[in-house]
Amino acid sequence: MFLILAGAFAASAALAQSVQKFPFSKTPAGEAVDLYKIKNAAGAELDVITYGAIITRLTAPDSKGNYADVVLGFNDIEGYIKGGAYFGAAVGRYGNRIGGAKFALNGKEYSLYKNDGENTLHGGKAGFDKKIWTARPIKGQGWTGVELSLTSGDGDEGYPGKLKLKLTYKLNNDNELEIDYLAESDADTPYNATQHSYFNLKGEGEGDILAHKILINADFFTPVDAALIPTGEILSVKNTPFDFTEPAAIGARIEANDAQLKYGKGYDHNFVLAKPDGEFGLAARVYEPASGRIMEVWTTEPGIQFYCGNFLTGKDVGKTGKPYIHRGAIALETQHYPDSPNKPHFPSAILKAGKPYASKTVYKFKTAQ
Repeated sequence: MFLILAGAFAASAALAQSVQKFPFSKTPAGEAVDLYKIKNAAGAELDVITYGAIITRLTAPDSKGNYADVVLGFNDIEGYIKGGAYFGAAVGRYGNRIGGAKFALNGKEYSLYKNDGENTLHGGKAGFDKKIWTARPIKGQGWTGVELSLTSGDGDEGYPGKLKLKLTYKLNNDNELEIDYLAESDADTPYNATQHSYFNLKGEGEGDILAHKILINADFFTPVDAALIPTGEILSVKNTPFDFTEPAAIGARIEANDAQLKYGKGYDHNFVLAKPDGEFGLAARVYEPASGRIMEVWTTEPGIQFYCGNFLTGKDVGKTGKPYIHRGAIALETQHYPDSPNKPHFPSAILKAGKPYASKTVYKFKTAQ
């Protein structure tokens, strides 16, 4: 009897898991954009489009078991094409900033597109977030998802080497979103792909995130100059507004009289994770008191960019007609440090020719007891 019941449960769970493909839209150039709708057996849902490998929707339960969408985004392709906030996108080749929009590699200097003042940001004018990815549904024991592939040609956005990238989003039955990257290039090149979803654990568009409490597993951070380029220093968070080694409300110190907070208009900084580069470990934990939702971020990457929506203005209106207000969400981007190609003492972000690089990040959704 036990075997029969166990088998029936496994079968029903497998039926509850699904991944379905739908047409989403077309780009102005006429390229088809597909939507993949992924569901797990617990009731969570993940929507991904092939434009920019963008996560458009992700639901998570509150402490009463009610599911709500917790990421910002749009219902149509126009919002993603026109917007400059990288909502939900996979960004690269180099996520975050490269100072002066240039770097030297193997005795040669490379110039990049300046899309952030005198610097380059998130891959340049048409980075991974503006590409159409090839996709296919995938599934395994206890999870379903989508695998997305992209080839970035030699010279794309000024970067050397033909780079091939495989990105997978897996939603398992424990309400965990696993993101795996596998990259390979035929020439040495800077590489720092990351995911740029904006989270509000109260729900998409539900006000600001200042009461969210965050723990960041980092004793150090990389301070920036007025252009948000790392100075090269690695400073202790102790006795600064950047100390989140114990959970603290995001809004508790965000208006402190601190030069770094003024540069970022709040938190927009890379934290040096307290674990070896390449080792899978905890990066951050976020708790939202009203809903009881908890999100943990685990990664193999050496750093995490904590950004709290300082440049959101309310101009962007989201999926349910609500404006995305100032500090209406947080992004937690697992990464190598910003401007690493110009900072030799930072962990190297150079993808060596013919040597594949794999990384993993997991967003785990839980509730307070």
